[in-house]
Amino acid sequence: MCLVFFGRIAARRIASPSLFYFANSIQRQPVMSMAPGRDRERKPALRGVVFDMDGTLTVPVIDFSAMYRSVLGEEGYAAAKSSKHGGSVDILHCIETWTPQEQQRAYEIISHFERQGLDRLQIMPGAAELCVHLDSKEVRRGLITRNVKAAVDLFHQRFGLIFVPALSREFRPYKPDPAPLLHICSSWGVSPNEVMMIGDSLRDDMTCGKRAGSFTCLLDETGRYGPLDSLSEDIKPDFKIARCMFPVEPKFSITCVPNRVGYVLLARLEMTHTCRWHNFQSQKRTQRLGRLKATSGT
Repeated sequence: MCLVFFGRIAARRIASPSLFYFANSIQRQPVMSMAPGRDRERKPALRGVVFDMDGTLTVPVIDFSAMYRSVLGEEGYAAAKSSKHGGSVDILHCIETWTPQEQQRAYEIISHFERQGLDRLQIMPGAAELCVHLDSKEVRRGLITRNVKAAVDLFHQRFGLIFVPALSREFRPYKPDPAPLLHICSSWGVSPNEVMMIGDSLRDDMTCGKRAGSFTCLLDETGRYGPLDSLSEDIKPDFKIARCMFPVEPKFSITCVPNRVGYVLLARLEMTHTCRWHNFQSQKRTQRLGRLKATSGT
């Protein structure tokens, strides 16, 4: 109840009311099963959706090129970019072999850019509507980001959309390693092939999902990745969309995870760490104090 309630509040803030949708080209083949006397097509089960945050649930606001140049220097950035497929730079991987002092300086620069991004944090148009839609179907929602926990907490606080679990880069190993996605599947008690990973990065999100054995959906608003056929099999997503998310019913059999009540209670507990919940409690305390004063004065 609380997830849907706050999701609807956030949905009213969105300028564009349009829901996300699938692209027409679907790469997954239907699962076939034997029925008495004849073959029958069976849709794959979808019991959970795991989202990337930056550039997927939120509008891209961090200048990553400027961040990488500040950390690596112009020559180091050019070298790292030329050595990677498609020019994609994994800054966290680049600094893993640095000395502790160098790593500390690098993380300070990264944190500076991330704090600037938090000041301009905006939810992606349609994300709130989609979350309400998934909640209505009792499909679980999780989050994996290479950003810090403070960014996740602010996202929860500002938009009232709670993701459980929500793993930041403090969880090791981080994307593109499949460990965080497998951890979420385990905590939900579902198989990875019943979960979809959605994100805007081939290197981080699609690789993480494919290594875990989950469905993968690439958000490519600008078409920078080109057609799916141009991508190698190790990073090629099962679905590609131009406007974020999708209504899932046409392609999947929706199966709610048992103990949904426990999930909602867990989300309610996590809400206690947000300012929204604290403000609510403060209002209740103020009302109680007002009643006590009124009583003592009579």
